[in-house]
Amino acid sequence: MRRKAGGRRTRTRTERKQGRYITSRVPRGELTDVAFDATLRVAAPFQRQRRQPHIKRAVVLHRSDLREKVRVRRTRNAVCFVVDASWSMAAETRMQATKAAVLSLLRDAYQRRDLVGLVSFARDRATVLLPLTNSVEMAQQRLRTMPTGGKTPLSRGMMAGFELLARAKLRDREILPLMVLLTDGHANVSMTGQPPQQEAYQLAEFIASQQIPTVVIDTELPNFYRGLAKELADRLNGSYYQLEELSVGLAELVRSHQELSRINI
Repeated sequence: MRRKAGGRRTRTRTERKQGRYITSRVPRGELTDVAFDATLRVAAPFQRQRRQPHIKRAVVLHRSDLREKVRVRRTRNAVCFVVDASWSMAAETRMQATKAAVLSLLRDAYQRRDLVGLVSFARDRATVLLPLTNSVEMAQQRLRTMPTGGKTPLSRGMMAGFELLARAKLRDREILPLMVLLTDGHANVSMTGQPPQQEAYQLAEFIASQQIPTVVIDTELPNFYRGLAKELADRLNGSYYQLEELSVGLAELVRSHQELSRINI
């Protein structure tokens, strides 16, 4: 993942000329940040055969020798939890797990400038319970009451989460977004008049096309497994987990995905 501006926390590659020089590579496009040491190492074995008696040069370089610097800087993460609060799942249990994960991530987010947000969806609407923030105090106030019950407007929930992360990316082009969707994958309320399940899958494909990484936590009870959340994760090009089978807490799972974003640069 290559970046074009400065950052704070997670280490990612940057196209700026600032940042720590970690390695070199063959140039991609216009060369503006020459790695002189790497360029000289590539050219060194050919110096004897390249030298010409009538031209006095200390080093003879060919275009194929040129290498550019790969630099890293630090940026911050933006994590948005999107939680199904309808009666189609054990809402209260899932809400409690989400609250704990949000507060856990926020406790170490302030110094790193990370942002955490929360969207719930139920009945016929999605509610931004917590805008993207690094304030534990705000989170504690907003998370005291989280409404549950009613139908499942899955598309509205995903759209609200996507909009929060998209706005964050507009403000900071280098921010690393992550949507964590807790749902059984079942939709029964539509925004556009399309069949709700079809609409949710189409929206998932759109979110995937916008390069928003996602993690889907399947909250469907094992005895009633229909595979809807798995299909949703596939449409999102996201990671899929069953809540009942998670060997780590939700906050730790998110942290592991943030580390993958750091490594896969």
